[in-house]
Amino acid sequence: ISMPPKPLLPVADALASIEKAITALPAETLPLSEILGRYAACDYNAALTSPAQPVSAMDGYAARFEDVASLPRTLIQKDISVAGKPSAHKVQPGEVVRIFTGAVVPTGADTIILQEDTEAKGEEILVKEANPKGRYIRPAGMDFSAGDRLVSAFQPLRARHLGLLASAGIAACRVCAAPRVAIINSGDELVPVGTVPAAGQLVNSNGIMLSAMIEALGGIPICLAPIKDKAGALHERLEAQGPFDLIVTTGGASVGDHDHIVSDLENDPQSQLGFWRIAMRPGKPLIFANWRSHPLLGLPGNPVSTAVCSLLFVRQAICALQGRPADIAYQTAKLATDLPENDRREDYLRATLSVDADGQALARPFAKQDSAMLSRLTRADCLIIRAPHARPAKAGDSVSILTFPPLF
Repeated sequence: ISMPPKPLLPVADALASIEKAITALPAETLPLSEILGRYAACDYNAALTSPAQPVSAMDGYAARFEDVASLPRTLIQKDISVAGKPSAHKVQPGEVVRIFTGAVVPTGADTIILQEDTEAKGEEILVKEANPKGRYIRPAGMDFSAGDRLVSAFQPLRARHLGLLASAGIAACRVCAAPRVAIINSGDELVPVGTVPAAGQLVNSNGIMLSAMIEALGGIPICLAPIKDKAGALHERLEAQGPFDLIVTTGGASVGDHDHIVSDLENDPQSQLGFWRIAMRPGKPLIFANWRSHPLLGLPGNPVSTAVCSLLFVRQAICALQGRPADIAYQTAKLATDLPENDRREDYLRATLSVDADGQALARPFAKQDSAMLSRLTRADCLIIRAPHARPAKAGDSVSILTFPPLF
């Protein structure tokens, strides 16, 4: 009698289980020079106003607009205002103050006369052309005022944010933790990057790729030496290393005679298997467990499976450790070609993106989706997501897509 296949855990349930099981790490306060690429742990408002006073946007003369309403006109220069050395002179009728870019506009002046629109003879300044009132004056608070929101909690901090925070009087920020993620690749066939593999061997590309992906997601990758396909190898490697906030393995996650990750976890009284195998393609043999109070994700060894599972589950785990919502953002696009009915697993198809004549995103899946074909992942712009048992789709139908985060 044939038995029905055991139900596989849906992707959404797997993501929820990971989020629920992981406790966030404490945030830390660091100087601006050390937080590039980190995530703000709280909102930040400006402590200063920028500019603090009205300043000139050009080199020229600060004047009263009513004095240049009729031209030409000769005015008398009374002082100089330079950036960092404002003039204390109050501009009176018939007067100007020489001013340079970034300098404070003196009291009494309400317009800037460009240097090239004047002729100077000593203190006598002949104004030949003028500008509307307020032109080339940057008002106080034009950029931001004290109390304005500059950065929101969980926002990634790029170089431009650091410049903004510094100009607003903020020297340090409280940021989400950067989880330390141990990477262990499993397989007798693995050889180091740069080694020419012999027959039956494979370059350990998963190690370098996964390390880069974890760094792109905000974690600190710690690459441990690969382990052999033997029982107990996982424990031997982990017991000799540490500490870690998350453990990620690749390979050894399936049901073959040489796959030992699950059995190592089940045979260890200090470990607990959360779930194994999900309704997803690629990535079915995904493992989530607790190894001696450390969350562990066991990814399939095929390169594309490793990458797609990282995009979803490693990303979810790192976000949970950082105490921030998962930034997995789904979008929609039109399908460029027909697709057949799907089976019981949620499908993630590598696809390119273009724009159709109506300006709408158009997703075109690659014809062949083998999980060993990493080159097609690098040429892809997104993943088309098809629900389990989805009906056949026609070109032009709307589909859900997942794009890649920066540097992923």
